[in-house]
Amino acid sequence: MMRETRTPTAGSETVEAGKSYAMACALKYLLAACVMLLTVHASRHGASGEEVQARAAVVLEATTGRVLYAKNPELRLMPASTTKLMTALITVERADLTDTVTVSRKAANVAPTRSGFKEGDRVTIETLLYAALMKSANDAAVALAEAVSGSEDAFVQLMNRKAIAIGATNTRFINPNGLPGRGQYTTAFDLAKIMRQAIMHPVLKEVLGTRVTELSTEAGKTIMVKNTNKLLWTDVEVMGGKTGFTQAARHCFVCAGERADNMLIVALLGAPSRSALWKETEGLMAYGAKVMQNQEEPVVYLTRADYDAEHLKRAAYTKEENQKTTVKRKKTKSTKSLAKTPKRTAKTEKAKTKSKKSRKTMAKTKKAKKTSIATKAPDGTNG
Repeated sequence: MMRETRTPTAGSETVEAGKSYAMACALKYLLAACVMLLTVHASRHGASGEEVQARAAVVLEATTGRVLYAKNPELRLMPASTTKLMTALITVERADLTDTVTVSRKAANVAPTRSGFKEGDRVTIETLLYAALMKSANDAAVALAEAVSGSEDAFVQLMNRKAIAIGATNTRFINPNGLPGRGQYTTAFDLAKIMRQAIMHPVLKEVLGTRVTELSTEAGKTIMVKNTNKLLWTDVEVMGGKTGFTQAARHCFVCAGERADNMLIVALLGAPSRSALWKETEGLMAYGAKVMQNQEEPVVYLTRADYDAEHLKRAAYTKEENQKTTVKRKKTKSTKSLAKTPKRTAKTEKAKTKSKKSRKTMAKTKKAKKTSIATKAPDGTNG
């Protein structure tokens, strides 16, 4: 087929980009429609795209990596505390878990959820691992990063490198704990891949499957830790998992469990509540087992609403950045004009100083509100 060659302009580039995006979305939705027509019986078993409320979900056979069910498997979403699974994976591959490390001031002061370790506490790396995976402790995750790589930044590089190495190419981390920030994302498919790697390590299987334990520092201080994974109490076949929650990411979960003599992995991102998370995990496990027993067919759903919502969010971020740039330019201009004005009187300078102090106090108050990330979901959960 001959293609028309034309010199692109700013307007034509925008139009062409819009057409490409629209065509890509149309192809995805067409594929989803075909799949749904071929597997319409799936809705009877609680595993249809509409009945799964999480924005993205995947069921994977752990042994082969075969996809048994997927809803928006490649949709990029925030990982929340499921990030700590990669933190744990890097740690067990690169550190001696019996080594003792000192908790830094930075780790001790990180935003909640915290395990309760103080600056100067000496604990083993294994202890930090239990705190990070069971209680979803952000301080423990930072302490692990510093113990392995010396700094968070260096550790994050290892995390992103590992993600690419295991085929999780739609994942990018910016910190070891999953606290909110621009530029981090994963997909349900990638999260399932990370769990598949994690359960290859016996120590991680042990930690993820522990309901309650007592952690202690070198000085004898003890901390009781309870696993955030409620399925450990209600489903004996669930081997272990990692939860996550932030206001932006909503409820997230990835777990591994046995069904029909097969190890299955379920990953969900963006569920509306913790109760929905547990219910949908159980339903997807059951559906995966039916596929393994040839009672159902593997299915893939792509929901237009979730893809459109993500596209709108990205557009909003771009608009926000443009507004910040405009404000910055205005400030620069106003600074130049101030330089041209004559000297102010002592009275005016005094009033200005007082006004500055007032603004600083207000800024500190606002900043404190923004960085207090110990927010809980409506059902009281966090981490």
